[in-house]
Amino acid sequence: MRPFELTLTAAAEAIRQRRLSPVELTESVLDRIQQMEPRLNAYVTVTADRARRAALEAEREAAAGRFRGPLHGIPMGLKDLIDVAGLATTASSRVRHGHRAQSDSTVAARLAAAGAILVGKTHTHEFAYGLTTPQTRNAWDPGRVAGGSSGGSAVAVAAGGATFALGTDTGGSIRVPAALNGVVGLKPTYGLVPTEGVTPLSWSLDHVGPITRTVADAGLVLTALTGAGPAHLPDPAGELTGLRVGVPRNYYFERTDPEVESAVRRAIGRLEALGARLVEVEIPMTRHIQATQWGLMVPEATAYHAPTLRTAPDLYGADVRVLLEAGEPMDAGDYLRAQRARTLMRREWARMLAEVDVIAAPTVPVTAVPSGRESITWADGMVESVSDAYVRLCAPANITGVPSLSVPVGRDGAGMPIGMQLLGRPFAEATLLRVGNAYERTGPALPLAPLEATSLL
Repeated sequence: MRPFELTLTAAAEAIRQRRLSPVELTESVLDRIQQMEPRLNAYVTVTADRARRAALEAEREAAAGRFRGPLHGIPMGLKDLIDVAGLATTASSRVRHGHRAQSDSTVAARLAAAGAILVGKTHTHEFAYGLTTPQTRNAWDPGRVAGGSSGGSAVAVAAGGATFALGTDTGGSIRVPAALNGVVGLKPTYGLVPTEGVTPLSWSLDHVGPITRTVADAGLVLTALTGAGPAHLPDPAGELTGLRVGVPRNYYFERTDPEVESAVRRAIGRLEALGARLVEVEIPMTRHIQATQWGLMVPEATAYHAPTLRTAPDLYGADVRVLLEAGEPMDAGDYLRAQRARTLMRREWARMLAEVDVIAAPTVPVTAVPSGRESITWADGMVESVSDAYVRLCAPANITGVPSLSVPVGRDGAGMPIGMQLLGRPFAEATLLRVGNAYERTGPALPLAPLEATSLL
């Protein structure tokens, strides 16, 4: 196995046992990036020289027996909303031309202190305001969308161009691309991971979290991001006796592709075989979800961008500019009603989650659609925009702030990955990781996306 193919957990163990050098691992990942970038365009910029210097330092520390932890010498990508001192934070937008960050974001500083090695900044849908990341191609099929807005991070991890990466999630932007590219994406509890130094989309909905190849890897990264010790490492036993898994009777399986529904229900059956008890649950306030999500996100995004929207509107892409302009006529009453709905929704979700330990559902209702496709027509005749479809099942976790983990659970007939979403109580990431890890142990993990299968069309 080539070094770039190793999971974080495996690479960390090999480095600690001196079977693998951080230099060797970093060079392998940089070589992989060079191979994949013409096809996939996951990176805004590749920081090869910086990464090589950091790898040499990590190797010297390892030779002296000084290990900073499991991320020591591990190559990572950061979504290009995350400040790193001296580097541009472009947000994949012309608006940020010439920008340079003056200091590290909190998350970048914590990962650097843990020994992780930055290999580059990954593409986002412009200012994270979209669900496709159009400049980046899906790791499994370059003719399909990568998902967004953390599309570059998910594609880099899925194709071996980073051992792990960070994304941000305002309405599914970690979990959507993770599901569409066959990797693990974790949106932590709101406020658990600091957002200082991260370009916002919507202050009250934004989260930062890891995209990895395995659930155990996500636990290692989350631990470094929070400094919470072993609390975020999943139980290796892999059994779930007595754990209550909520299976939604409404909302999450409505207007869902049959192949997606079948794969997720099979995965839920595996959880039951591991000892979990399945409990039907009713998702509350479903008719308010979309209005609340947009009622919070749109005015907050417009408020952040108001100065630039007035002075340089033509620098924004057309899709993002339309969304930003849509927030201008919204009044304080609309925003306050959305806040009130969020408060009520949080209360009702807390009541529901008191009856179960996790909820299991599809991450997105359909796999990666062809690039340029704008809508989906469901069996009942309803036509839904691609963005609305991808955000629909992820938005509740952002509105309520509960943690959510997306885990690959197979592929459809076209070979495109399918994701299952696990949602839990606030600050119960350990439970999500336990369940996700137990599921992973029931079968072979999805392999890295093979570049030979992703030649440009």
